[in-house]
Amino acid sequence: MEIPHIPNLIYYAIPFFIATVIIEGIVIYKKKPNSYNIKDTFASLAMGIGNVFIEMVSKLIIVFVITFLYENYKITTIPFTWWAWLLVFVGQDFFYYWFHRISHESRFFWASHVVHHSSQKYNLSTALRQTWTGSFFGFIFYLALPLLGFHPLMIFTQMSISLLYQYWIHTELIHKMPRWFEAIFNTPSHHRVHHGSNPLYLDRNHAGILIIWDKFFGTFQSELEDEKVVYGLTSNINSFNPITIAFHEWVAIFKDVFTSKTSFRNRLKYFVKPPGWKHDGTGILSNDLRQEWLKNKP
Repeated sequence: MEIPHIPNLIYYAIPFFIATVIIEGIVIYKKKPNSYNIKDTFASLAMGIGNVFIEMVSKLIIVFVITFLYENYKITTIPFTWWAWLLVFVGQDFFYYWFHRISHESRFFWASHVVHHSSQKYNLSTALRQTWTGSFFGFIFYLALPLLGFHPLMIFTQMSISLLYQYWIHTELIHKMPRWFEAIFNTPSHHRVHHGSNPLYLDRNHAGILIIWDKFFGTFQSELEDEKVVYGLTSNINSFNPITIAFHEWVAIFKDVFTSKTSFRNRLKYFVKPPGWKHDGTGILSNDLRQEWLKNKP
């Protein structure tokens, strides 16, 4: 099988990321100076830079595992053809939805993903606020792809395309896309909802590129004109320190595990259960907050 040469798309996109973050920042500052925080932007950039360097190590593990599965356990060989790229696009996006959704529903995965939600601002720099730990285990959601016969290069390329697509949706400068586009694809409006700490918006719109997965699996919520998105966490960390941003939830988990007076089984549940879960039943989950909001809504 002839294997095409495809460069690392993310590295080539870095200058574009930096330029557009600067341009958008200038536009936002001129329109609403109080809505832009340069410290927050630098914190997001620091997280992004750290992610790039850490992935130089994690990628060694990911490439080894996916290549090993492809070469030894694939059930067929899928060639580099147009229909194969279409299939890997749909397949990777489907698995990304579940990876993203579980990253909100399991505290172990949330401990890494919370980094991306920790900013109380929403702009292109927020897209660069990436985890320093998640890349070491998040790839497990894509292991079916090499087993099905997709070449590792095809998988990694599609993962990069998905990440690049999700960059532009981190902005408030675009209100709505055309209705047909909003119906099929993830957009700034859909993703603003995802970053909202409003009870109605919690754990909604986990899509990567195609919003259809959220609509099909019941996690879709449109952005409402009368419910302005409040960005950040239900309990914000209020810190621009990259170390705090990267590890604060891991610290909180281990604190719960080692200080809770409960069984070993319940201690382990602090890793598995959703954020907010408590062994004594006093915890409040995102669905509890949403149901309470809906009950009290006029």
